[in-house]
Amino acid sequence: MKRNPRKTRWTKAFRRANGKEMAQDSTFDFERKRNRAVKYDRELYMTTLKAIKKVQDVKEKRESQFYKNRMSAVKAKRKEEKLKDLKQNIDLIRPAPVKAKEEVKVQQADKMQEGN
Repeated sequence: MKRNPRKTRWTKAFRRANGKEMAQDSTFDFERKRNRAVKYDRELYMTTLKAIKKVQDVKEKRESQFYKNRMSAVKAKRKEEKLKDLKQNIDLIRPAPVKAKEEVKVQQADKMQEGN
């Protein structure tokens, strides 16, 4: 069965279309293959290694920021769900001041019964 890859959740096309994949990041351009033969040059070699380390650091930083931005919406959504659940089941929870007042009333009732 043929399907549109942008609608199938596990495809790269879906992930790119819905902002789940970092496809637009410029650090991916450094990882492309280059088919040119280059003569060995120690200085070029060292600068390339330094550049690779810098690019890797930038890439990791961007990925973590991308993840944090995506998960911030999830955090807010979870908080809303918890609040909704609390509102629906508020009768299961009694606040501490109410409990204290009830205990005082029970103690007073016990004293009154003892006094009579």
